[in-house]
Amino acid sequence: MEHHPDRGAAAPAGLPDLTREEYQRYARHLTLPEVGVDGQRRLKAARVLVVGAGGLGSPAALYLAAAGVGTLGLVDFDAVDVSNLQRQIVHGTPDVGRAKLESAAARLHALNPHVRLEPHPTRLSSADALAIVAAYDVVVDGTDNFATRYLVNDACVLTRTPNAYGSIFRFEGQVSVFAVPGGPCYRCLHPEPPPPGLIPSCAEGGVLGVLPGVIGTLQATEAIKLVLGVGEPLVGRFLVYDALRLRFRELKLARDPGCPVCGDHPTIRELVDYEAVCDGPAAAPPAAGAAAIDGDISAEDLNARLACGDVAVVDVREPYEIAICRIEGAREIPLGDLPHRAHELPRDTDLVLVCRSGARSAQAAAFLRAQGFPRARNLQGGILEWIDRVDPTQPKY
Repeated sequence: MEHHPDRGAAAPAGLPDLTREEYQRYARHLTLPEVGVDGQRRLKAARVLVVGAGGLGSPAALYLAAAGVGTLGLVDFDAVDVSNLQRQIVHGTPDVGRAKLESAAARLHALNPHVRLEPHPTRLSSADALAIVAAYDVVVDGTDNFATRYLVNDACVLTRTPNAYGSIFRFEGQVSVFAVPGGPCYRCLHPEPPPPGLIPSCAEGGVLGVLPGVIGTLQATEAIKLVLGVGEPLVGRFLVYDALRLRFRELKLARDPGCPVCGDHPTIRELVDYEAVCDGPAAAPPAAGAAAIDGDISAEDLNARLACGDVAVVDVREPYEIAICRIEGAREIPLGDLPHRAHELPRDTDLVLVCRSGARSAQAAAFLRAQGFPRARNLQGGILEWIDRVDPTQPKY
């Protein structure tokens, strides 16, 4: 069964010719009947956008460049951190501190100088996502947060651009193809983003270093199939990979006629920014409605208070997180244990709650205030801000 999306499989007429060097470079493609010279010319004419130059974007971009995709767009706004190198293989140790787009572009150009690279140094938003996505034939979604994931999905549906989707967490990965006419989109699976604090991020939950290599390569495979118009893409099929058991499961996923963006009567006709909803995902809050963030204290102010000895710090992260970096003397009570361990805390002392980035600790502080601890406050920016402003000798994660 061949699948020919609206976007992707261009007609042979007008396709760019291959150079002598390209005939040599892509020789193993040219001998495949499903690719051949015309298919390789389609790849050369194709424009593929990779959103995120991180764990998933690294292998996807490398293999798309190696395959001869003519124009490769890259979206990222971050810099390379040493903690990225365990899985983000497009970057190297000398690139630490360098913009990811610069690092990735140098590696991809070295791999295949025939590929034209289009950098987009931006955090995608409703203001620019539609125009960026519309300029490409296929999108590879390598995002690591719900805000951008929903933005990419909606932009792909609205521009009728196929979306080779992937996600990873701990030892599990997921792959599918969304936004193909007649097929489902990401909102058919999850109509709305989860509430803040419900799902931990990869930084908090961890991810096996080789996992994005598997999932990102599968995304690149689907993108290449979409460009060539061959095979059976993962449209209406949701692939789940369990690395611990080395097991693939395939689930059927039909388009939802009631989907708010791709359904029969869509209610979403323009892009929506979800930063306020999705930023800082973390462990579940101790009590419903305890997500209000107020009474923050800065890292500098906390450091000064600790020097005076008139404040107690409570770290609500998990033990494996605290083993990486910590504030000396902090009491350790994981967020999930707080409801039945709150009695251990003094009510007549200023309490400062700490987590990785400030989301879980804000919920913990709000919870404690509701339980009769009026002096509970949140460390703004979490342990990451503490490391940046007070103790840069500690590692981040």
